[in-house]
Amino acid sequence: MNAPTGRRASPDRKRSSRKRPSSLRPTRLTLHPPTFPPGPVSGAWWPRSDDLPAELPALIEAFDTSWGRVTRMAAHRSAWPQAPCELPVAGHTVRATWYTSGFDPHAIRLFSYGVGRRDLLIVPPGTGAATAGRLMTAAADPALRLTASALLEDAGGSPPTEDT
Repeated sequence: MNAPTGRRASPDRKRSSRKRPSSLRPTRLTLHPPTFPPGPVSGAWWPRSDDLPAELPALIEAFDTSWGRVTRMAAHRSAWPQAPCELPVAGHTVRATWYTSGFDPHAIRLFSYGVGRRDLLIVPPGTGAATAGRLMTAAADPALRLTASALLEDAGGSPPTEDT
């Protein structure tokens, strides 16, 4: 018997026709195509709240269907009030690693078995739509080689909760 090797997405792969629970709203996510060498971030995620167990399933579902099954994630401990070591998502569990130093506090790193990793800027949930749009566009630009914290700083320090 062959060992499982994680799902890989193909260009002609169709989305599952199963119904999505109403609690899973579309993920606010932008990505740029994989580049070599990889940049500090490969896109941005704008969660609706700081409740990671509630927000992560929609993000993982977006990656599972297009990139490959996400098995692990890493983030800075200060980014989320709850820091469980295992996060149940549709069909599997994602193991979490939490850092208190040496990891960008405004990023999340997702690992997919056999595919690699993606580092995303976390756009803070209270950010205004115009600012979030600019941040997500900048994070998805493969020519821009800024870290997640540098992108937020470039947008004006701590992201405002209202656009002016």
